[in-house]
Amino acid sequence: MKPLRILVTGAGSGLGRAIALHYARLGGQIACTDRELASVNETLTQVIKEGGSGLAFALDVTKEDDFAAAAARLQGEWDGIDLVVNNAGVATAGDIDAAPISDWEWVVNINLFGVVRGCKAFVPMLKAQCSGHVVNIASFAGIANPPGMGSYNASKAGVVAVSETLRHELAEFGVGVTVVCPAFFPTNLMNSARVVQPGTVGMVHKFMKKSGVTAEDVAAQIARAVTRREFLVLTHKDTRLQALIKRASPETFFRMVQKTRRRLKPRP
Repeated sequence: MKPLRILVTGAGSGLGRAIALHYARLGGQIACTDRELASVNETLTQVIKEGGSGLAFALDVTKEDDFAAAAARLQGEWDGIDLVVNNAGVATAGDIDAAPISDWEWVVNINLFGVVRGCKAFVPMLKAQCSGHVVNIASFAGIANPPGMGSYNASKAGVVAVSETLRHELAEFGVGVTVVCPAFFPTNLMNSARVVQPGTVGMVHKFMKKSGVTAEDVAAQIARAVTRREFLVLTHKDTRLQALIKRASPETFFRMVQKTRRRLKPRP
């Protein structure tokens, strides 16, 4: 069998690198992309050590031309693509009345429009092949919509909506779609985060450390979902329960969130 041809955005670190390495161990052919070329060169080196192969090139998800060039290159060199992973993302935090509009524009442009640009670039290729799969990385925040994270929540909820729409549109072409909604796990996401309230970064790092879930765990769940052609991946056991509670009883879920908010709110 031919190796899977895979493109991963944000592959220079964190979950993107974990996904690339997971598929490398399966003999995949990985196009490792990120805004910084040095980081994806390092990822590609690790991909090759793990038994995979591929390419590394810079791709800024805010630039449609970068995606167009990537699609043209992979069509020419690989004769197509089997899996597109729209993973690149950033974080913001701040109450809606406190966070500047510039933070909203920044996070939506990367988290939501970055996914849209990736889909627009590669979906025509997948439709022409009548095969392949798209994985979009959202967040459980896009389902739970916790307080203090309005702009981030909106960007990730948009990814969920786009993914479900795309699933409907691609079904007749035999192309699968998966949307992944992780909760906290250790990454360097907060290194570039735009945060309004003091103490937020430290609190998030504590949640990451306590999660018991790693980037490698999430990557394995993604690969399993692609194989099974599952749509929604909730990577943490507790979020699966919370999602059920929210759907069955929104008021109960609201009270749960408020209780947690009071517990975590810094005391004067």
